[in-house]
Amino acid sequence: MAASNVTEQKITDTLELNYMPYAMSVIVSRAIPEIDGFKPAHRKLLYTMYKMGLLTGGRIKSADVVGQTMRLNPHGDGAIYETLVRLTRGNAALLHPFIDSKGNFGKQYSRDMAYAASRYTEVKLDAMCGEIFCDIDKNTVDFIDNYNSTMKEPVLFPTRFPNLLVTPNQGIAVGMASNVASFNLTEVCSLTAAYIKNPDCDIKKYLPAPDFSTGGQILYNDKDIDNIYENGRGGVRIRAKYRYDEKNSLIEVYEIPYTTTIEAIIDKIVILVKSGKLRDINDVRDETDLKGLKITIDIRKNANPQHVMHRLFASTPLSDTFSCNFNFLIGGKPRTMGIREILAEWVKFRTGVVSKTVAYDLAKKEERLHLLVGLAKILLDIDKAISIVRNTTEESRVIPNLMKGFGIDEIQADFVAEIKLRNLNKQYILKQVNERENLEKEVAELRDILANPAKINEIIIKQLKEISKKYGKPRLTEIVTDEEIVEIPDDDLIQDYPLKIFFTKHNYFKKIPLTSLRSFSEQNLKEDDSVLSEIETTNKSDIIFFSTKQNAYKLRAHEIADSKASSMGDYLPNLLSLAEDEQICFVTATTDYSGILIFVFDNGKIAKIPLSSYQTKMNRKKLVNAYTDKANLVFIDFAGEDCDLVAIRDNDKAVLFNTSLAEQKATRNSIGVQAVSFKKNSVLTGCTRRENFICGDAEYYRADKIPSAGHFISDADKRANKIPRDV
Repeated sequence: MAASNVTEQKITDTLELNYMPYAMSVIVSRAIPEIDGFKPAHRKLLYTMYKMGLLTGGRIKSADVVGQTMRLNPHGDGAIYETLVRLTRGNAALLHPFIDSKGNFGKQYSRDMAYAASRYTEVKLDAMCGEIFCDIDKNTVDFIDNYNSTMKEPVLFPTRFPNLLVTPNQGIAVGMASNVASFNLTEVCSLTAAYIKNPDCDIKKYLPAPDFSTGGQILYNDKDIDNIYENGRGGVRIRAKYRYDEKNSLIEVYEIPYTTTIEAIIDKIVILVKSGKLRDINDVRDETDLKGLKITIDIRKNANPQHVMHRLFASTPLSDTFSCNFNFLIGGKPRTMGIREILAEWVKFRTGVVSKTVAYDLAKKEERLHLLVGLAKILLDIDKAISIVRNTTEESRVIPNLMKGFGIDEIQADFVAEIKLRNLNKQYILKQVNERENLEKEVAELRDILANPAKINEIIIKQLKEISKKYGKPRLTEIVTDEEIVEIPDDDLIQDYPLKIFFTKHNYFKKIPLTSLRSFSEQNLKEDDSVLSEIETTNKSDIIFFSTKQNAYKLRAHEIADSKASSMGDYLPNLLSLAEDEQICFVTATTDYSGILIFVFDNGKIAKIPLSSYQTKMNRKKLVNAYTDKANLVFIDFAGEDCDLVAIRDNDKAVLFNTSLAEQKATRNSIGVQAVSFKKNSVLTGCTRRENFICGDAEYYRADKIPSAGHFISDADKRANKIPRDV
């Protein structure tokens, strides 16, 4: 047998050697945004467009941009174009798009509206990108080699505003994720300026809540916002905006939550309408056009539009939650941060960028000033300079002779030597003198800025105010407080209409609106099946099912789908998830839990229980011990008030009595009181309401008190009621 090449290795070592590098690569290089608010894919695309000169000039084909981006991003053109689409003005995913676009780029709020191919669309950088790339060529950020070391790309962008809070971002890495809500640019800039002045400022005063490109309404909750702002995690509830066209009975939804799409909303509404849970809606359609988003809902003339919308908010994505997870890469490490931490890191980053910008400008001005200082010495005696140049026999000695003659360095001498003879006039000389004076002032100011952090902060604040003024927009997402929300009781949201419920011998159940019964009343049943009871009630009623296992199951009528007379209905063991050997023996419906339930057992006892005993505050679906298990149940019925019953003992004697003779019990599983007195080995074989017992003289069987032994049933009455002659 050949020697095995398999070697043992600890699972922890395998994960560390093979899995961890992959996981970190996804986290650091793909999914999680950094302090400038961009992921690597965004940065590579935008920087490519910047180098292509698309910050100015006209648009070019998207396909050209995608192809050029492959020099930095070694992925397929589809992935790159998808990244481009989301950044465009046409897609409407961002409050402040980075790409000015022409053509069809789909829509953030539509699942099915596909964007056109890259060969058809055109793009250029939006003016907003000027704030993203500003001073990028002044050594403000680090550059690294691209994947094949043929060109350089920036590690970060020197963004002049906290883009990481303005641009929404979602990313799923290995073992972690990021989901950043967008905020209004004006509010973010105001907050950042206030934070720089006072790190303990009230954040909510300047930044009340997120702002989304699709608008809608934020249902403001102090606790939720505090949690997001402090911990970087939490959810904010968003719902759609709508208007009502009373003349045509139309609800028009024109803004929806950022987290959903038109198609998802319509699909859910259609499902609810087909299931009979939204009977007030006649039609729903997508009427989105070039003017903007619009979902039109056609409702019935007598329907309350506010109630319809509340039901839709409760049951469809027209109301949704944006789950925040402010996870960013800081120094190459993922961190979940609250707003204050985010601002601290961004101000730290921006302070470094501004300092590098000032240092770069200072170096350039000092270099120019150094040249002008040397020139000034020459200009004091131009004739001497001309003489040195004229009397130097070798060209290579001109620079050294000027250095020696005027006490200047090589750089200054070289600058002087390159001056054209035509520039040696009074105007040129005065111009250089004035430039030197201005440069000396500017150099002094730049040195003072570098030495004074407060002045760097002033620069950042000034830039924030300029950006806010230039690009700021009013909020798109309206903030609605709890006080402004009209609470409608749950019962008011249930559509009420008359209906009938049918319960059959084989445990089938139907809920049929009366309007449907009028057109088709004949019931379709299984072979050998029959209707045991039919009850007229409403869609707001509670339906209680009693089983052979002493359980009571409760459902609200509106939770059960409407049926038709032609259908078989719902099979109760499936609908109620009954045990294998459990069957439903009785059904009743109520809207106010008034009246009584009457239980009669084979031991001759009767339990009279108020229906209110089955009412629960928590709307429980199943009640155990719904009636006693000490004897076999012979009869169960609901009565609005006391009634006459006929109890039959041993198929031989009958007792007619009024239930008022039995004491009412509050406990559901009460064993009740004795109604029929028994002799040895006797058993109650039947019970029915007085009106269902056919006889010549009912009062013959009447008992004025219980228990009672009753009277023998005549042969005629036995035949009339189909009572067996023997036990």
